[in-house]
Amino acid sequence: MQAPTLKVRVDALREEAHGVRSFSISRLDGLPFERYEPGAHIDVTSPAGITRQYSLCGDPECVDSQIFAVKKEEQSRGGSRSLHEEVSVGTELSIGAPRNLFRLEERAGEHILIGAGIGITPLLSMAYRLAACHARFTLHYFARSEAHAAFMTLLTREPFAQHVKLHFGVEREQLPAALDACLRDAGNDAHVYTCGPAPFMDLVVETAQTRLPADAIHLERFKAEPAPAADASLDSFDVQLASSGQMVRVDANTSIVEALASIGIEVDTSCGEGVCGTCMVDVVSGEPEHRDHCLSKAERASNGVICCCVSRSRSPVLVLDL
Repeated sequence: MQAPTLKVRVDALREEAHGVRSFSISRLDGLPFERYEPGAHIDVTSPAGITRQYSLCGDPECVDSQIFAVKKEEQSRGGSRSLHEEVSVGTELSIGAPRNLFRLEERAGEHILIGAGIGITPLLSMAYRLAACHARFTLHYFARSEAHAAFMTLLTREPFAQHVKLHFGVEREQLPAALDACLRDAGNDAHVYTCGPAPFMDLVVETAQTRLPADAIHLERFKAEPAPAADASLDSFDVQLASSGQMVRVDANTSIVEALASIGIEVDTSCGEGVCGTCMVDVVSGEPEHRDHCLSKAERASNGVICCCVSRSRSPVLVLDL
């Protein structure tokens, strides 16, 4: 089952960097958008009919329009290519409601935003909020070159310029030292937020963990990485509905979403890769085996929620709040 969608019109297109285009959209019905929290993303269905998730990168207080940006991937499966090649001003698209798994921590005394390439997008919405609140923050932006850095016009003027540090052409072997410098003066109450290619984020997390607790480090992935080893999971298990006690078998080649659909229980899905969080359901009892890429370490450790599109079970019965 797909989540409800909203019809929008593309009002403006802007080439933000080499291969990166931003899309400013408004509602077809003329109504304002609902406000969203910084770090949120939306589902966007391209003219090719392919749905992908893109971070909202405009001012979250703006309700007349929303902005998302898309990098045209060289090995695109059709989503980014369609949005770059088949969309013009006036094109109508379908989008989903904003969802957020990458929130600012309000209690943080300092915010350190570290992005690479197209990973600037969710961090930009955070910067809007932090600047408006006069919060203490620094935005470190890594890119191959200035030509590959998106939103430079915005980032190099107030209110952002005083908070932004640009890092262009940093080689792979230089990156650990550069990230160490970004985090060297982080206070004990600092929180780190990172988005970008997976190896980049892994290195940010590794560096940040030498100074800050794990729950002070936040990241968002663009796509699923290879699933971790699943030695402790079961090939087959039962899922029970807490509301009725009804059981359904989940076989080795069946997802929890598919098994539930077979008994008439539809769970909203979108990415199908455990990235977007649409299919999260609360766990009443049992031990999930998490194969997603969106839950925090704390959420995984608590076993209180599961992404039903990819995750499995370590216990014979998993009771879900359905």
